[in-house]
Amino acid sequence: MYFKRKSDLARIERLLRSFPVTAILGPRQSGKTTLAREFKANHSFDFENPRDLAFFSEPMLALDRLSGLVVIDEVQRVPELFPVIRHVVDSRKDLRFLILGSASRDLIRQSSESLAGRIAYHELGGFRLTDVGAEHWRSLWLRGGLPRAYAAATDADSRLWREQYVATFLERDIPQLGITIPAATLRRFWLMLCHYHGQVINYAEFSRSFGVSDMTIRRYLEILEGTFMVRLLQPWHSNAGKRLVKRPKVYLRDSGLLHTLLSVTSEQELSTHSKLGASWEGFAVECASRCLGKRNEELSFWATHAGAEVDLLWQARGSNLAIEVKYADAPRLTPSMASAIHDLELKHLWVVYPGERSYPLSDKITVLPLTELDATFAARGSVVF
Repeated sequence: MYFKRKSDLARIERLLRSFPVTAILGPRQSGKTTLAREFKANHSFDFENPRDLAFFSEPMLALDRLSGLVVIDEVQRVPELFPVIRHVVDSRKDLRFLILGSASRDLIRQSSESLAGRIAYHELGGFRLTDVGAEHWRSLWLRGGLPRAYAAATDADSRLWREQYVATFLERDIPQLGITIPAATLRRFWLMLCHYHGQVINYAEFSRSFGVSDMTIRRYLEILEGTFMVRLLQPWHSNAGKRLVKRPKVYLRDSGLLHTLLSVTSEQELSTHSKLGASWEGFAVECASRCLGKRNEELSFWATHAGAEVDLLWQARGSNLAIEVKYADAPRLTPSMASAIHDLELKHLWVVYPGERSYPLSDKITVLPLTELDATFAARGSVVF
């Protein structure tokens, strides 16, 4: 089963026209290699292939033999290649690069140091609602967006693939990034994160549970964030005159992996699970973040110690805009929503829910079905009113 990823293709095409080097970043098995094939490269290399690695043993000589569009997969394995690419793209106009990588923090650091002003980044997550069809949102929520997990013949096949994915990530991928944390320790850490999914992180509680320092906990989180497993959403800081929550919220980015770690195997089990609301919140936040096309550092949440909150907050065209996520049949106006409108001076607040009908709660608050996210939010966070 093949899904045409139109939004991602269009974005990458624009970047390739504007920059000599374009990087596609994303978790393993998110479809980076498949997407890159759409661009009909003149030369393709995979640095997990020893033969391709050997070809680049002398990088300058290797690149001198190439022309046109060059695709390099798992490029973070050869960071010394970046200065050579800089020299080549500065001296030749007949060569462009599409590079793929699975470790965002390291790859961005390695490449930006050498390729500043020459490289653009595109983050590729799992399937979007528009890729699979908004009517299939329940399957996307249960299975997650990783292509093989979503496209599996049955829920059982999808679950089996995701279980193997988790094991491979912990036992092979993490060590290959030079991280020496035992797989069993990282798995326990990941399981504890599942129970914090959608909540403000409590570093002290994690430290006590694992017998390590706060800094070690933060390092574990950086590892999972840098490999696209976790989204850390930072709090919004404003002068609202209220006591605000100042620690980040944590989400497992792929709902299918969350359900695997929670041992949720079907929609029926999910509907009665204690983490149903948190799972829905994380899924909706991830879908909305993808629709907005904003980097994670451009997004935040807002919460007061009195209980008022919005789940996603951003700025566009000089205005504050927000989303609150509700797992309810018919969300109603709440004091928290009214407080957010007033304290944050929101231009508009959308309440995203799993229903089918859009309706207003006030002139600045609209209840919005998840399936209408893409129709409501244009690319790059511009809003269609």
